[in-house]
Amino acid sequence: MPSESKQLISADFPEQVGVDSAGIKELLDDFRNSNIELHSLMILRHGKVAHECYAAPYGRDIPHTLYSVSKSVTSVAIGFAISEGLISLDSKVIDFFPLYRPSKPDEKLEKMTVYHLLTMTSGKNVSLISDKTGKDWVGDFFRSPWYAEPGEKYRYISENAYMCCAIIKKVTGMGVIDYLMPRLFEPLGITRRPFWETDNNGLEAGGWGLFLTPEELAKFSLCVLNYGKYAGRQVIPEDYIRQATSPHSNDSANPDDEWRHGYGFLFPMSSIENTPRCDGMFSQFGIMFRGYDAVLVCNCSEIDEDKTKKCIFRHCPGMFIEETAEKPASEYDLSLEPLPVLPASDHCITEQLLQSKVIRTSKNALLNAVGFPTSMLPLPVVYMSADKSGNIDNIILNFDGDVCTMIWDEGRDHNIMECGMDGTPRKSVIHLGGADFTALSSAIWRDYNTLEIRMRPLESISERILVIKMNLLKLKAELYPSSVPAVGEMAKSLSYVFTYTLPQGIRDTAGDIAGKLEKIVDAPIKAKIKL
Repeated sequence: MPSESKQLISADFPEQVGVDSAGIKELLDDFRNSNIELHSLMILRHGKVAHECYAAPYGRDIPHTLYSVSKSVTSVAIGFAISEGLISLDSKVIDFFPLYRPSKPDEKLEKMTVYHLLTMTSGKNVSLISDKTGKDWVGDFFRSPWYAEPGEKYRYISENAYMCCAIIKKVTGMGVIDYLMPRLFEPLGITRRPFWETDNNGLEAGGWGLFLTPEELAKFSLCVLNYGKYAGRQVIPEDYIRQATSPHSNDSANPDDEWRHGYGFLFPMSSIENTPRCDGMFSQFGIMFRGYDAVLVCNCSEIDEDKTKKCIFRHCPGMFIEETAEKPASEYDLSLEPLPVLPASDHCITEQLLQSKVIRTSKNALLNAVGFPTSMLPLPVVYMSADKSGNIDNIILNFDGDVCTMIWDEGRDHNIMECGMDGTPRKSVIHLGGADFTALSSAIWRDYNTLEIRMRPLESISERILVIKMNLLKLKAELYPSSVPAVGEMAKSLSYVFTYTLPQGIRDTAGDIAGKLEKIVDAPIKAKIKL
């Protein structure tokens, strides 16, 4: 590290730290031409920020959901526990949870170690669509079927990382966030307490659910790049991080070539030599180019992660060049355009007729039975959550000038959200699914009877669309929910995972299930308008 400051230092211009401005421009153009929704991009070289850019309303200090990037942070927690002599890679998993040891000996269970959890070779096959609203995720893990002997075969099962968190709690008496605050976050200059989704017992999910700002993810990635060293201090034990970012297993069945280059301790490897990465769904990445002393961090809303990785690797490491003290002769626009918003809306007489009336909705029995009640949060935000929000009800729409205020209930939560109708979204803080979100919201009249509301939780990757069609003469309404990206797109991209996590009898129909999921999850909702 060139400085002992915990804060990230920015170069005066990219070439000063050996990053080609023209290369950055080509990368940004490639993102745009590939229709990849990029929320943030930060490129670091030689310990400094060479370039950063954000698509409004996203920014450097706004926490962003990271999905499976969370796994790499969980791995580091295990590294600290090993260095403190609390566990070892050879520790038997069942020894931490003796109450789950069956009366009839299970040889596979007695073989499973912490090493197997970290390398995704535990042999346990927890379904991707398992119900997360229960209170016994540990029991669910042990009760799940075996797909192989421990250590025999790689299979990407997020609950392996959750079990690592459960072990941390067993040996330290603390949750992972509490354990990591003085060991990892504070030494990185992260003084705020990051939010991490938990099970219903308050234990971090481990394999998903961590929210960090782009700057915080960049600090973590820079520390990993330097084998655990940050701001002149050895933060993460060096021996552990060297092991964690070396290949131990690989997914030879995955058609994505990047996954075939090996998997460390909850860190995937890349096709470029000595380039581990943090990797999360919808293209959340922290990529460490160790051979070039460089880091690339990005947050996106692109379900096709392979497309995003190919886009990045078309330009990296090629954009890493020799340092120069001279600014480039040509100046490039290296900014990101703001994300599109709804245009200004005309007002209509319907607003006066709707004032303070209550729209009461009917529940979708099927969605409630499978644990996915309709929420103002998009499905990608809550599909693995323990606290499922949902069953939008008691909607009140009030209109005042260029603002539509939406009031509604979901389960235990009652929220008020302002929606701009003049082409400028409004910000509101809402609480759903056990988490606080900054909702950026707009509304527009499509016709006299049809109101469209768009809400983007800034900490997330998705935008929620709710179209309300009203018949005020009959005092009836119908709600049409949808999301960007669409549920169907997400389901299709996950169909590969479905093929080995769904029960054997329905694996062949995984593609059909993916195709039909959008119609099921975003089914219209009948409602009545109460005077």
